[in-house]
Amino acid sequence: MIEFTGERVIPGQSDLDLFNEHLARYAFAARFAQGRRVVDAGCGAGYGAAELARAARGVLGVDASTYAIAYACEHYSAPNLRFVAASCAALPLADASVDLLVAFEVIEHLAEWQRFLAEARRVLAPGGQFIVSTPNKAYYAESRRQTGPNPYHVHEFDFDEFSAQLRVLFPEITLFLQNHVEGIGFQPLETQAESVPQVRTGDGQADPGEAHFFLAVCSLEPQPAASAFLYLPGAGNVLRERELHIARLEAELATKDHWLEDLRTEKQGLVNLFRAQTAELERSNQWAHDNEELLHSAQERIVVLQQELEKTIAGYQASIAAYQAQVGELEGENRAKAEWAARLDAELQAKGKELLGCIQLLDTAESTVVERTAWAQRLNGELQQIEALLTMVRASRWVRLGRTVGLGPELPRD
Repeated sequence: MIEFTGERVIPGQSDLDLFNEHLARYAFAARFAQGRRVVDAGCGAGYGAAELARAARGVLGVDASTYAIAYACEHYSAPNLRFVAASCAALPLADASVDLLVAFEVIEHLAEWQRFLAEARRVLAPGGQFIVSTPNKAYYAESRRQTGPNPYHVHEFDFDEFSAQLRVLFPEITLFLQNHVEGIGFQPLETQAESVPQVRTGDGQADPGEAHFFLAVCSLEPQPAASAFLYLPGAGNVLRERELHIARLEAELATKDHWLEDLRTEKQGLVNLFRAQTAELERSNQWAHDNEELLHSAQERIVVLQQELEKTIAGYQASIAAYQAQVGELEGENRAKAEWAARLDAELQAKGKELLGCIQLLDTAESTVVERTAWAQRLNGELQQIEALLTMVRASRWVRLGRTVGLGPELPRD
């Protein structure tokens, strides 16, 4: 299912006034299609090719979109109508094989629009005609100033460029301006088959700069004099469409008025909030001013403290220098004392070795004394035994008797 996106008109999905605007171009071209070989380049949904097939000998609808071609094949069929997916810049047609080539609102969609014009010249048969239309760049830009440029348009034309580019390839050009004009229609409810619509055109010259669309009938040979063409849609009412549009605009205005009232209420709330914030800001400014004075005093105090700190640091640095000097002296003394202690330790070790030798000698002497004391004690015991024996001998009367007679041993006297 193809959907209306703004790239092409889809019957039943597009605004009726917009659809009639596009269909009117095909009604204009149908006057040139009678009994001829016709090609609708950029046929879109196919409704225009079907309109041309009502008069043409045969119609070929060409479009680069396979979705559009599928829609056209599904919704429009006739013995003399067929559709094919192809690029307008490379038409699948033989040279000089087309009597009428139409391209409505196509050229502005093509990046290779110059190549397409060359293709139109190539396939156009002698006596054939090329009918092409495009929106007026200036008018289109003005009408879309709020919605922005059409994203599907690649290159839009003003009147001078449009006519000049066509004249490069086609020696005969008849230019038309397509507009929604002010008019009053009298349309019978029951139309007789033999009746012919009558149109009366007013005086005045149309201005290309203010036209809605440009349309050109191009050929390689001279064309008959052009006449105005008025398309009266079977359905649709421009004024009714405008009234509906005005109603929508009025509804939008009412919505905007309501929104503006809400905005005014919100604005008053914002004003009150602003006033409260202003009062709070003034209090904050006073607080900031007080803090600034405190900060100024603190900064002055900081300057004084920094000066005192510099003096204190200078004193500390002097003390540190003195301490470092004392430390140097103490390190010298410590080194001397360390050397003295080392020497003393060596001497103590030597004395210790000497004392150990003395101790060993004392131990030896003590052992000798102990042995000799024990020997002396044994001798003393033996001596006591001898003295006791001697005393006993002295006391013996036999010894004394023997000595009296000169017998027995001579005992020493005490």
